[in-house]
Amino acid sequence: MELNLIQKIAIWVIPVIFAITLHEAAHGYVARYFGDKSAWMLGRVTLNPLKHIDPVGTILVPLSILIMSKLLGGGFILFGWAKPVPVNFSALRRPKQDMLWVALAGPAANLFMAMIWALVIHLGVVLGDSYSQPLVLMGAAGIFINAILMALNLLPLPPLDGGRILVSLLPNQYAWRVANIEPYGFYILIFLMALGWLNVLLSPIMGIVIMLASLLAGVGSGDIAYLIQTITS
Repeated sequence: MELNLIQKIAIWVIPVIFAITLHEAAHGYVARYFGDKSAWMLGRVTLNPLKHIDPVGTILVPLSILIMSKLLGGGFILFGWAKPVPVNFSALRRPKQDMLWVALAGPAANLFMAMIWALVIHLGVVLGDSYSQPLVLMGAAGIFINAILMALNLLPLPPLDGGRILVSLLPNQYAWRVANIEPYGFYILIFLMALGWLNVLLSPIMGIVIMLASLLAGVGSGDIAYLIQTITS
């Protein structure tokens, strides 16, 4: 099964937009719960994707990756970002401790969405008619992009969520040293990607997410891997 570029865009657009934007909304919701109303006052604690879409990170970058993947035959990691939700950590009731839950909210949202997309695959299999193929492929795209975003954001590297989780858990004398890495975090990430190490680091968590999704979808993890290969090659 080979998809053309238009078919790929149609399959990926909804999963990518919701994976990126709901990740940010989750940060804002949990921050509000723990006392910081910054995101809520700006209207960012919402499931409306239009409030979170970044023209470059949510649309241009994923679209460019899809085009390059189609032209060059795959091998690219599909990712993107939304407008970051503002979080004033000093406004949290217990800033260092509550930072953990605010940071975890984004990856947790991606795990939840991956499971929802697994149910979409299950629905497509149950229907077994003309709607089956698009639903199953879109479900695979949803699982894959959410698995990537969850794994990527759990890397213990500021300013990623994993870096903030690490800062929250470490004693103060070590936490501030990790926090000081933040201005260089993006460059470290690019360096890891250029050396091909990023795939190695992300694979274990992505594998767990795909395995859980396959159990919920009622299909084999190999079947989901095949679907992912179909929509990424």
